[in-house]
Amino acid sequence: MRILVSGASIAGPVLAYWLSRHGFDVTVVERAPTLRKTGGHAVDLFRPAMEISEKMGILPRIEALATETDRLTMHREGRARPIEVDLTKIYGAASDRHVEIMRDDLSEIYYDAGRDDVEYLFGDSITAIDNDGEVTFEGTPARRFDVIVGADGLHSNVRRLTFGEEAGLTRFLGGYLAVVSAPRTLANLGEMIGHVGVGRLAAIYTAEHLDDARAVFLFRSKEELDCEHRDSLRQKELLRDAFAGMHPQVDRWLEEIDRTPAFYFDAISQLRLDRWSRRRVTLVGDAGYCPGPAVGGSTSLAVLGAYVLAGELARAGGDHLRAFAAYELQMREPVHLSRGFARTAAKGLIPGSRAGVWALSRGVQLASLMPAPLSRALAELNTKGLRLHDSMQVPDYSGAQV
Repeated sequence: MRILVSGASIAGPVLAYWLSRHGFDVTVVERAPTLRKTGGHAVDLFRPAMEISEKMGILPRIEALATETDRLTMHREGRARPIEVDLTKIYGAASDRHVEIMRDDLSEIYYDAGRDDVEYLFGDSITAIDNDGEVTFEGTPARRFDVIVGADGLHSNVRRLTFGEEAGLTRFLGGYLAVVSAPRTLANLGEMIGHVGVGRLAAIYTAEHLDDARAVFLFRSKEELDCEHRDSLRQKELLRDAFAGMHPQVDRWLEEIDRTPAFYFDAISQLRLDRWSRRRVTLVGDAGYCPGPAVGGSTSLAVLGAYVLAGELARAGGDHLRAFAAYELQMREPVHLSRGFARTAAKGLIPGSRAGVWALSRGVQLASLMPAPLSRALAELNTKGLRLHDSMQVPDYSGAQV
């Protein structure tokens, strides 16, 4: 059975690895000429994604590249005294098994895990998919596949070709996220330096193996801004306007916008598709059910979704319609819970009032001061809140093989 996967970031390589292990013939097409090195930001892997990575034999490599950011110095706009936060206690309350790692590092690890058994077509893209599985590419001659999977992110090309334009499929959560590569000297190892004010939050951090630092900006907006997702000049203008005058340290980070080797900017939006499959095509990860960048645990959800899709295709003996139905049933609850979590997190992480700023700073401070066993015990009482991503189950597909 021949399966085409579009996208080589996180979900795509994980899916390709497991499909090949289950005996499928797998091709991955990626628009970029090589693995993407876009700067990007740190992502969280919670227990389910850690278990799946352990099954792949790559967990030691992931843990070796952890950012190891264990403390936060939070400055509140208009207040002279910062708050010191022990991040290890907050991570420990959210998850029994957790790693923070740079997205590009994680993508490369997943790619390396399966690349010897998978065909990768870099520098190409899908232009058309017909009902019989005939796929037309920009450069590669047309081929026929039994299954086509979109693992190509929030602005998925496969989703557009199959389900139509994004309008009506996404829900804006009221904020924007930007990441800027900055000189490493602006950050301290093991420490995140943050500034929070009404409607905006900025922070910077680095890691031992990085040769730069990453400045992250989140800001609130009542409505979506007039900006195409590839218009970097307009995006940089909007970013400067949103953080003007916040703090001299933030002003210094913003100076890097015009010389940064890597820049990311996007709306914090949530996909609202109720079904992710049509005929021979299905979607995985952010392409199908992005809960919201930076607020909904989308990386762990993508890893779990890729693992489940591969397992259900194997369990169904290649009957893709039966597999798609089982995959959607298995992932429906985690996706819906992640959507709800993301909507709440977006409001709390980017406070809309002075009271919200106080609540955020006081909340992280109390969590940091609370004894670790107590904070974990309280978090475990709510598997739809802080412990949501740890509570997702990893099915056993060890006996499934086509």
